[in-house]
Amino acid sequence: MQVLNPMMLNSIPISGAEVLPLIEGGKGIGATNGVSSGAWAACGAVGTFSGVNAPILDEEGGIKPWTYQGHTRKERHKELIEQAILGGVQQAKIAYDLSCGKGRIHMNVLWEMGGVESVLEGILSGTKGLIHGVTCGAGMPYRLAEIAARFKVFYLPIVSSARAFRALWNRAYSKMSDWLSAVVYEDPWKAGGHNGLSNQENPLLPEDPYSRVVALRASMRDFSLDHIPIIMAGGVWHLKNLAHWINNEELGLIGFQFGTRPLLTQESPISESWKKRLLNILPGDILLNRFSPTGFYSSAFRNSFLDALIARSSRQVAYSYIQNEEFFGILELGTRGRQLFVRERDLGDIAHWKQQGFLTGMTTPSQTVIFTTPQEAASILKDQRECKGCLSSCLFSNWSQGITGSTGEKPDPRSFCIQKTLQDIILTGDVENNLMFAGHNAYKFREDPFYKDGFIPTVSELIERIKTGE
Repeated sequence: MQVLNPMMLNSIPISGAEVLPLIEGGKGIGATNGVSSGAWAACGAVGTFSGVNAPILDEEGGIKPWTYQGHTRKERHKELIEQAILGGVQQAKIAYDLSCGKGRIHMNVLWEMGGVESVLEGILSGTKGLIHGVTCGAGMPYRLAEIAARFKVFYLPIVSSARAFRALWNRAYSKMSDWLSAVVYEDPWKAGGHNGLSNQENPLLPEDPYSRVVALRASMRDFSLDHIPIIMAGGVWHLKNLAHWINNEELGLIGFQFGTRPLLTQESPISESWKKRLLNILPGDILLNRFSPTGFYSSAFRNSFLDALIARSSRQVAYSYIQNEEFFGILELGTRGRQLFVRERDLGDIAHWKQQGFLTGMTTPSQTVIFTTPQEAASILKDQRECKGCLSSCLFSNWSQGITGSTGEKPDPRSFCIQKTLQDIILTGDVENNLMFAGHNAYKFREDPFYKDGFIPTVSELIERIKTGE
């Protein structure tokens, strides 16, 4: 293994300035904010706050709970966008003030988040000169370049393959190339949060990130983009393991994004219970799953929340509206006793589940029915009714921000309200009963001597540590 010489970490051009090639990963609702991103920038690196429903702070610095008065989904969706803009503007101002004019300040958004274009335009119009770049993934953000260029900020698309970048470039980015700051390659097998696995890739067979980044660089060279850095994200922990990537002619300009390690700093806005849990994660505790209402794969800590989703989907059988040779067992659902037909071999499982208290059957878009407790079913229906449209399209609630406000599909009870759980973990610190995103290297907190005896560094201490290769 090559030992990293700190002098090898030369500054690279990002979003209009020469900065350390170290980037704070943006993450989602409230997991990075103005304080954490400002601290990264103050060290001459790149700080990234989340523009996904960024929290609004009260006069004491506490998070104001998100509130909604609207009676319809569209009314609540409008309120969600308004609050997201207020929070994003506030966090950008905090970050800029704390940066002391050093480094770069980026904002991270998800292209599949509800009202993303309105949120981007609203925040950027209220933060002139405060935000230097916008990172964006979770979808194909074709209009990202156009919006960024209009506000004269740089853009950094997050991709997981050379093919994805080629599509973005040919369709949109070639027209706005002056504002392309960098391309973030996010390893879809190791990154925390939502992952960019395509239908052509096996979630169980990770591919070598080096060869995939080489392919990305080759595509960028086809478009005369050798001067544009690639930011490696997902699974980045010790730079000593990536020393051969630095000053590598095959890769060209390279930077490194850290998503999981910045969670455990003094400036990190996550709760103390979340930080404490990170220190005790074991190998295999992070689960790559497909329960997200976005339809994307995502990686999160396997806790009671994920276990409940796994168990819910395991209590599932196919059904037919018409009785036939395969589906002739009778299943009655609801207080009205609506009849569906299931395979006879499934009747025994259904009876067993009901004996265990899973009395309520709920149909899914896949023409299956799951069984859950009446209390859990009531909670699912409540969350679906109270949908705020936090995604452009939601499997869980069947919300769509299109003209009709609906995907036209059945709501899927196998998924969950992602906004509710991500806001709850920030507000309450309950890491057992909420979605807790983390990268697959999170177990290294427990193994890394830097965090011995529960040590939690400042951002400055973490960056100095990273620069040594450790």
